[in-house]
Amino acid sequence: MAKPIVLIAEELSPATVEALGPDFDVRSIDGTDRAALLAALPDASAILIRSATHVDEEAIAAAKNLKVIARAGVGLDNVDVKAATTAGVMVVNAPTSNIISAAELTVGHILSLARFIPAAHDSLAAGTWKRSKFTGTELFEKTIGIIGLGRIGALITARLQAFGMNVVAYDPYVTATRAQQLGVTLLSLDDLLKTSDFITIHMPKTPETTGMISTDQLGMMKPSAFIVNVARGGLIDEDALYAALKSKRIAGAGLDVFVNEPPTDSPLLGLDNIVLTPHLGASTDEAQEKAGVSVARSVRLALDGELVPDAVNVAGGVIDPTVRPGIPLIEKLGQVFAGLAASPLTSVDIEVRGEIVEFDVSVLKLAALKGIFSNIVSESVSYVNAPLLAEQRGMTVRLVTDPVSEEYRNLLTIRGSLSDGSQISVSGTLTGTKQTEKLVEINGYDVEVPLASHLIVMIYKDRPGIVAIYGREFGEASINIAGMQIARTKAGGQALSVLTVDSPVPEAMLEKLRKAIDASLLREIDIVQ
Repeated sequence: MAKPIVLIAEELSPATVEALGPDFDVRSIDGTDRAALLAALPDASAILIRSATHVDEEAIAAAKNLKVIARAGVGLDNVDVKAATTAGVMVVNAPTSNIISAAELTVGHILSLARFIPAAHDSLAAGTWKRSKFTGTELFEKTIGIIGLGRIGALITARLQAFGMNVVAYDPYVTATRAQQLGVTLLSLDDLLKTSDFITIHMPKTPETTGMISTDQLGMMKPSAFIVNVARGGLIDEDALYAALKSKRIAGAGLDVFVNEPPTDSPLLGLDNIVLTPHLGASTDEAQEKAGVSVARSVRLALDGELVPDAVNVAGGVIDPTVRPGIPLIEKLGQVFAGLAASPLTSVDIEVRGEIVEFDVSVLKLAALKGIFSNIVSESVSYVNAPLLAEQRGMTVRLVTDPVSEEYRNLLTIRGSLSDGSQISVSGTLTGTKQTEKLVEINGYDVEVPLASHLIVMIYKDRPGIVAIYGREFGEASINIAGMQIARTKAGGQALSVLTVDSPVPEAMLEKLRKAIDASLLREIDIVQ
């Protein structure tokens, strides 16, 4: 029997090929040569890439035998995950391969800013000796503010505590217990900005976090403070940052990531109080080798029909066909659940009810956690690291099964407790021959709404005229309401409205609407499909 063909489309470490083993026909091609790529794909069972090879819808359509696309790294901008999922092709990456490298680069930026290392080098290389010009500042007993206390944030914490720094952090999803374990003081974002001498940001890039550090936030910082971003381009508003640096409103900044890469026309390049690197967060020999070996192992698992922990779109492996449609549903429910959480989660129950419990449903627990953390942490979330993320945050997680489901054939529920003592829940099911994904319960309110990319959830006192108010507001903003359902406990009691809309809603409009209807809860939840 012919061996499955595995394409290596970019240069990877020899350890990657060793990790694949002798069971495959390994072929090397130049993934940037489009014609060669398309010619090689029809026979391939798997392809390993880095960042230069684009596996888009056209490439996936050409790859009739493709089972898995493996990205030896974290980002997936060069892979059409949606097209791969539609075609039944698994996409895997290496979500933890670069976390140490990214943490160390962050520390490098902080030291470079504190001691003017790049500028001092350039000055000396130019033949000058200006010691007094480069008088820096010690890290000892200074305050480092970490925005996003995930795995990379925790690594940075340990490294900078060794310098004798005081560590504060902002992360709405981290419990006080977890922060205490790390020796970190949790603050509001405003307080962190006002008190920190150095700030580093490690948040995921979402509509809510894009531009989260802008003019107002930079204006809160000390004039002597520095800010660093090695996470995602666009978390810091680059125009606002340029203005703050140009006017010396803050002392300096370090960037490894940019809105447009390479940032050839950026005015930031002309400043003398900024340290810039060309997206080097994962550019170490160790990180590249870890990434290659990790995805090689995932390819082996995928082609052997085993569960693939680092799959980003489908879990793969020996999962019963009855269970498999529930995976994307509960991932989306996880995103809705996280979007409703107003404080850190302390415990989560994943409840599976109905006929489906005859089969192994443990993957649904992993998928639910993956959905919960997908828009919370900066690192890529997979089936393997989602439980670790929960453990790091001090969350207890249970899988609860029950063969009885009274209203639906099968029902998936995520129920959790928050650090403020409140509880939240969301439930969903699959209906009809098309297995339509529906949201059927939120916090005890019965609804039946198809899951969509943009959901608006509102809770307010039931009274006449409310629908007219928000209908008018959305209409004036040219935001189309695709669907709507209202549930209530009793006439004149609390009512819950769930709207699906065709486009994201600006925060300013949500705040205006919140006041107009006196909502006790009003959230936009954007679901990554």
